[in-house]
Amino acid sequence: MNKKYCIFLTILFSLFIGGILVGSLLAPDQEFSELENRYLQTPPKLSLENLESGKFMEDAEDYVNDHVIGRDFWVALKAWSERLSGKQENNGVYFGKEDTLLNRLDEPDYDTLMTSAGYVNDLVYNLNVPVYFGIIPSSTEIWSDRLPAGAPTADEKAIIDDLYDTVQTFTIDMYSALEEHKDEEIYYRTDHHWTSLGAYYGYTALMEAMGMEAAPLDESAKVTVSDSFYGTTFSTSGVRWVAPDHIDRYISGDGVKVTGYPEGSPVESSLYVDSYLDKKDKYSSFLGGNQPLCVIETEHTDAPKVLVIRDSYSDSLAPFLTQSFSEIHLFDTRMNKTSIKAYVEENEIDQVVVLYSISNFISSSKDMFLLGR
Repeated sequence: MNKKYCIFLTILFSLFIGGILVGSLLAPDQEFSELENRYLQTPPKLSLENLESGKFMEDAEDYVNDHVIGRDFWVALKAWSERLSGKQENNGVYFGKEDTLLNRLDEPDYDTLMTSAGYVNDLVYNLNVPVYFGIIPSSTEIWSDRLPAGAPTADEKAIIDDLYDTVQTFTIDMYSALEEHKDEEIYYRTDHHWTSLGAYYGYTALMEAMGMEAAPLDESAKVTVSDSFYGTTFSTSGVRWVAPDHIDRYISGDGVKVTGYPEGSPVESSLYVDSYLDKKDKYSSFLGGNQPLCVIETEHTDAPKVLVIRDSYSDSLAPFLTQSFSEIHLFDTRMNKTSIKAYVEENEIDQVVVLYSISNFISSSKDMFLLGR
């Protein structure tokens, strides 16, 4: 390689890096990435405290990474390069069989896990109504046969068993209900949530734990409302070569009154918000997405009232619950900081369900302390 050619390559590389830099500086900042379904890092705040703690540099690095021009292309290129090099993982997501993207779950800190279980017990001690506790295993656990050979991930069955041995509640065997139907489409391939079919099997497990009869699944009522859904796991992975998921519904939104509290004040809503089907975040078409509180009133006025302390998995579970309860109160402690004990008493709740996906229960320990209030 002669000297002129080396100079040419150096100039070409410098122009490329310079073009990326200038383009990134001139391009307007985006607040939200629809493809990744998350808010992007804002400009770092310069302060003595942030400089001393190192937070300024961390935020600056995140800001540059989030706002580099052509970010979506570079993320996808990295995933392709990982795949071509023989690796079966990118950004904590495994490239599974049958075009399935599976999130790696790291082993949780045992003491933190038991502390969270203790908060669930505090809830039992503070309430005069039955409390049920359920942990929803991930697709990585139930579809473990789709994982690449030797792919490390936490033993979710063992974690769930430890939690169930610790809590003083009635427990819901979500694991067996989903494991029994592992050959069906009970999770999305590109998202961490269960599908409507998976949510139905979760509903049957809840009904069994409560000693109630589950309404049968009416397959003839199934309606596919989208065949172009790419979920959050797809966004995180950088993978762009898998086929999209479809979103199904089995329960109509007729005959129910839905009141959402997205900003703390009541807003009339519905079981399904179809405007989300035109967006990247199509899963939010169930109830309109995350909110501190959502109340659903049904025609079954003689049925019990249930409070579900939950995460987003209950958005697609809620339509099935309308078949068995007079009122369903969906309470998210990540955003709702009011007293659960006072809420149960004021609304004459008959049964309380604490229902979380395993990943959210592990990561939401700081919010679990609210259960004892």
